[in-house]
Amino acid sequence: MTTPTSAGGSPADADATSSGLVLPGADAAAGGTTVPLAARGSGQLADIRRRFVRNRLAMVGLAIVTVLIVLAIIGPYVTPYDAFEQNLANTLQPPSADHWFGTDVLGRDLFSGIVYGCRLAILVGLLTVAFSLLIGLTLGAVAGFKGGAWDGIIARFIDVFLAFPPLVGAIVIVRAVGGGVTPVIVALVALGWMTTARLTRGQVLALREAEYVEAARSIGADNRRIVMRHVLPNAIAPVLVYAFTNIGVVIVAMASLSYLGIGVPPDVPEWGRLISQATPFLRVEGKAHLWLAPALAIAITTLGFAFVADGMRDSLDPKLRGGN
Repeated sequence: MTTPTSAGGSPADADATSSGLVLPGADAAAGGTTVPLAARGSGQLADIRRRFVRNRLAMVGLAIVTVLIVLAIIGPYVTPYDAFEQNLANTLQPPSADHWFGTDVLGRDLFSGIVYGCRLAILVGLLTVAFSLLIGLTLGAVAGFKGGAWDGIIARFIDVFLAFPPLVGAIVIVRAVGGGVTPVIVALVALGWMTTARLTRGQVLALREAEYVEAARSIGADNRRIVMRHVLPNAIAPVLVYAFTNIGVVIVAMASLSYLGIGVPPDVPEWGRLISQATPFLRVEGKAHLWLAPALAIAITTLGFAFVADGMRDSLDPKLRGGN
């Protein structure tokens, strides 16, 4: 990689050329002329997109995730019944033309409950991962780039949080704060940012002495600009892959809390809560729809995000691209 040292170059040009978003050997391939950063970045993005599209499982996962997000947005407008409407005279009905997935123990339409649970799962999953990313990226970047005492303090802080069993810790936090969607998000964020911080810290440690970072530092770029413009964009790939995988993990964790009676209130048709209410009927003939529908919803959602994450990993990691 060429360090910008030409006498006629401006600091802005040198700063742009020093970015890590470059194609190895691009300058040589262009006959010694500097290829604009935008062109290099767009070429890399096109290559990543092409590899992702050629990954069949990734496209299946993307289709699943897209359908789930659309369903979460328009769900209340397409469901035949109110997800909260109870009819105790119509409980435990099998699937029919009126109730596609049957009715649950409270006489609510199970299909409408599954759709509402989808909205809840996507909301909690995305918000939890977004806040976990914000905390993890910030602390990981500070620890990795500054090093020294900062690194030691933050690393020990991460170790302390990792010592808590996630499910037990989430139960304690939700019990202390109170039931509901917000306490669940708070609990899952409080126990879910550490891996992101560790991944970010490791990536930043590997990149902070790179040539393009030294080039940016030599022209007077401050630490904040170096981290935001040059280090984090090149460290973000494995973190994003983990984040997409973690959305499914968060959805399963929320369902687990609700199954244990810790998460959302009992009247909320959340997937874990629906499975919990169906537990007494697991061995009852003709009642499999009570637990099978929400269980399949959890499994399909988790697989969808996992497939997308695998496709992102294979597209972003040059070592895994092979001959695609």
